[in-house]
Amino acid sequence: MSELSNTEPGKPKASSTEQQVNRLGTAKVSKLIMEFAIPAIIGLVVNGLYNIIDAIFMGHGVGTIGQATATIAMPIMIFSMAIAMLIGVGGNALAALRLGEKKHAEVEWILGNSFTLTVIASVLCTAAVFIFIDPILTLSAATEATRESSHTFIRIIAVGFILQFFGLGFNNFIRTAGDPNRALYTMVAGTIVCIVLNYFFVMVFHWGVAGSAWATVIGQGVSAALVLWYFAASKKAPFKLHIPQLKLRGRLVKAIFALGSATFVLQLSNAIINLIVNNQLNALGSLSALGIHGELAAMDIVARFGSFPLLIDFSAFHPFGSAGALAALGVVGRVAMFTFFPIMGVAMAAQPLFGYNYGAEKYQRVRTVFNISLAWIAAIGIFFWALIHLFPEPIILIFGIDDKLLGFTVHALKVQLFAIPLMGLQVLAANYFQSCGKPMKAMYLSMTRQLLYLIPLIYAMPYLMPLIDPSLRALDGVYYAFPVADILSIITAAIFVSYDFKGLNAKIREEKLRQPT
Repeated sequence: MSELSNTEPGKPKASSTEQQVNRLGTAKVSKLIMEFAIPAIIGLVVNGLYNIIDAIFMGHGVGTIGQATATIAMPIMIFSMAIAMLIGVGGNALAALRLGEKKHAEVEWILGNSFTLTVIASVLCTAAVFIFIDPILTLSAATEATRESSHTFIRIIAVGFILQFFGLGFNNFIRTAGDPNRALYTMVAGTIVCIVLNYFFVMVFHWGVAGSAWATVIGQGVSAALVLWYFAASKKAPFKLHIPQLKLRGRLVKAIFALGSATFVLQLSNAIINLIVNNQLNALGSLSALGIHGELAAMDIVARFGSFPLLIDFSAFHPFGSAGALAALGVVGRVAMFTFFPIMGVAMAAQPLFGYNYGAEKYQRVRTVFNISLAWIAAIGIFFWALIHLFPEPIILIFGIDDKLLGFTVHALKVQLFAIPLMGLQVLAANYFQSCGKPMKAMYLSMTRQLLYLIPLIYAMPYLMPLIDPSLRALDGVYYAFPVADILSIITAAIFVSYDFKGLNAKIREEKLRQPT
């Protein structure tokens, strides 16, 4: 199919900034996906490196306590990402739809309202962390050994929420503006600063977890400054921030929250999962010294007397200990997050293409975007699956993991990421529904893996695994829950997409009938 012209006879030629946006509906789909996906993948991987960089430097500079601190802080960092993406992704999805409908004036109102919401949300989140820091640490399974370091790290990270919200959330608008490479380097610049400062603050000046936290905040500040400068001052931005458009409009706020809800639920679910996993590791990591029958007996006693097993302190039992279990499976979680970001990057790259073309009623292009994106996601999943099975030890040793935890961590990594070649289908499907203005379907799909499947399995599998295989402990049930939830969510997503594509195919047939022969 040849590329269409950006103008029609009798109409003035589109400006370069308009052409930058209009090509979302005219340029070759495979070329657009490659152009948008590569920077998005690199950008999300780079952004995900904040958590991984902190873990690497704290693992080598502070030891097991540093790794455990990074694991305890992860739910808070993921929750802040959820808020940032609720506004950033929701506003971006709405902007892409309006651009496809040629409602350019409304896009600047969407940008301005997203700015105001981001400021309000970041201030509220920072205040909440400072007020409720002690209950938060208890929920995240901080022990006496890790409580002080976690308290320090999380409070500093919370100071930088406003920088993270703009650097991560607003970055989505740059892709919708048709400039994915700029979206990439705004993230890369901040991450490079974070790496350099982590090295000096942690390894040279020995400032410990506080140094790593400040390095992260400063890196996020660099990204935020570059993003805001683009929309406030750059002449190349096709839509810009203006003070009058900062005034909130109820209709736009509602639409932004509705379209961002699926991504928010996905990230919020990740934070909840991390909290639950941390508490399970805190309890079951210590219980692992008792042996299989001892574990089951202890868990049964807890259940009989009505105590919540996550809050029991079994610190007297210690082959891994709470800190060891948190460190080992914390590394697995960070590797899993790193492998997931490229998959998420492709889905996010497809988002403005879905939204623009659906708004422009170019349904054939919508389906083509989905098919090509799915092929990309499957290829990425297969690559990481092979990498994890071929080189697990070198990957894990990057984080400075203790040698006595290496074998356990390797096995857990292979099991937890067993279904990664296919798990991207759920993410892409949720983004498809979100971008096409179907937030309820997107939200449900975002809930399936984490909330509907994974949480019950994380509680059930520690009881079931020793009964299924006597060589496994209750602790092993935590990471075995992940591939089971992945498979169930993949099946659910396939059913949703197959049903929706029946309606999309009917629209494609109508679209072909409207086209001139």
